[in-house]
Amino acid sequence: MERKNAWLSYNKKQLEAVEAAASAYRKFLDHGKTERECAAEAVEMAKEAGYRSLREAIREGKPLKPGDRVYVTQMNKAVLLFHIGEKPLEEGMNIVGAHIDSPRIDLKQNPLYEDTELAYADTHYYGGIKKYLWVARPLALHGVVVKKDGSVRQVCIGEDENDPVFGVSDLLIHLSHDQMDKKASEVVSGEGLDIILGGRPLPDTEKNAVMAQVLALLRDRYDIEEEDLLSAELEAVPAEKARDFGLDRSMILGYGHDDRVCAFACVQAMLSLPEKPEYTACCILADKEEIGSVGATGMEAKYFENAVFELIHLCGKGAGLIFRRSLANSRMLSCDVSAGYDPLYADAFEKKNAAILGRGVCFNKFTGARGKSGSNDANAEFLGRLRACMDDASVSWQTAELGKVDKGGGGTIAYICALYGMEVIDSGVAVLNMHAPQEIISKADLYEAIRGYTAFLGNMGPREEA
Repeated sequence: MERKNAWLSYNKKQLEAVEAAASAYRKFLDHGKTERECAAEAVEMAKEAGYRSLREAIREGKPLKPGDRVYVTQMNKAVLLFHIGEKPLEEGMNIVGAHIDSPRIDLKQNPLYEDTELAYADTHYYGGIKKYLWVARPLALHGVVVKKDGSVRQVCIGEDENDPVFGVSDLLIHLSHDQMDKKASEVVSGEGLDIILGGRPLPDTEKNAVMAQVLALLRDRYDIEEEDLLSAELEAVPAEKARDFGLDRSMILGYGHDDRVCAFACVQAMLSLPEKPEYTACCILADKEEIGSVGATGMEAKYFENAVFELIHLCGKGAGLIFRRSLANSRMLSCDVSAGYDPLYADAFEKKNAAILGRGVCFNKFTGARGKSGSNDANAEFLGRLRACMDDASVSWQTAELGKVDKGGGGTIAYICALYGMEVIDSGVAVLNMHAPQEIISKADLYEAIRGYTAFLGNMGPREEA
């Protein structure tokens, strides 16, 4: 039952394809460190491949036909891609869905203050993080500032080698006896993750001179006033670029593998399909998964439903019953990363049911916590057909759980989409250091995820029921 390492199966041409995919993915990671940037990258990739806006198609009012490709954006933070197939929509779609938000540190709406001639930004961390990992490391600021007239200022400071970087200070080891006695969750508090912005006072300023200097720079260089930060979304993310990892360059170290590695694989799979696939293919890139898939851009929102309604209308069908059938008859891979087995922390895993780096894309029949709480538990019939689909395409794949039963757990968007009655299973890439500022994946697993998702979108058929 032990799966073979995918690297052992590659010929020279395949090894070149692995490296090409890894190179493209590193660029995708570096250019998409926030959900907004990642969404923009995905849309650009889709446009280059011939996708056009669904809103544009609605305005034209022309019917969609097999081979047509359209995209939808939701508040610039979530993206849907549809590639119309030969079969009617009511026979279901083949769907791959990932999320493009990652754990980070957000600036509060009223963030700026000065203390002992240092300027700071007050923050509120996003998603599940080990807070102590975010101190004493270079951070970059990404995001948007929207002024009262509706104009938008794009912010990206810290990525260019000539840019300054930012960071959260740590207590020196010489004075940290009390700190070192605390639990890891308390070593750094949430309110202690404030970011240093500057330390040079503005001349001829009596009060808060350092903050005055920071505000002057924001005003002069970016046309941003302090009040404009009330309508801003600014995120502090690791300033490091994605790098090859290991002496053999078999892995990639970078920020945001969870879940942009699956998002990239999903988009690449969509772009690899033939002109007219048998079944309509769909890619979902959702926001807010790290905080429960809530809000107008999370998977709990209705933008996916709305887009499918519009799609059915443009395909010349009715709405209500066809809509229900199209979703209920669909097949989906909820593409999210899985915990890679780490022998340094072997006690957290049950080895024979753990994802091993290099053994290919993994499938988690269920996730959840402890007694499968909050999990979508995929039906065996779906998994059986999926096995055949992967093996027919010679995809390297494995199965996994998220650690030992009583150790914890996690969830994905799978259970939300399963509410429509569609068949859903979790699938993704094994990750070391998950939710850390720098995570690790295998290039082979990225490549096999692209191949596996392509096979699923192009070849997976409907279930047969009496």
